[in-house]
Amino acid sequence: MYSQALSSYNQNNINIESPEKLIEMLYEGALKFTSFAKKAIERGDIEKKVYWINRVVNIFTELLISLDVEKGGEVAIYLNGLYEQQIKFLVEANLNDDIEKLDLVINVLKGLLEAWKEETHRYG
Repeated sequence: MYSQALSSYNQNNINIESPEKLIEMLYEGALKFTSFAKKAIERGDIEKKVYWINRVVNIFTELLISLDVEKGGEVAIYLNGLYEQQIKFLVEANLNDDIEKLDLVINVLKGLLEAWKEETHRYG
């Protein structure tokens, strides 16, 4: 499972200590930025909300671009759909100040991060 998950991502743009660490950092950043967007909505800070949501969309876009369906197979196809759904939720949250959509994204990111850490520690 781990090697298939890792091979789901292209190795082209990786200059960090390891591809595993890069994915982990992207998930952590997206989680943090989604929380910041949620707080911005609660404060009524539209500018910061848009800024943080755009950062998270950019992370999911990078994750999508990095997927390699040929090498990653079903895992890559699953992640592709999951990432696209999160982007949809983020757009809806941005348009409607919808904290519940951000909570959905936060829960997915927590699950992704936990699963990724389990897989990388099991094999790394």
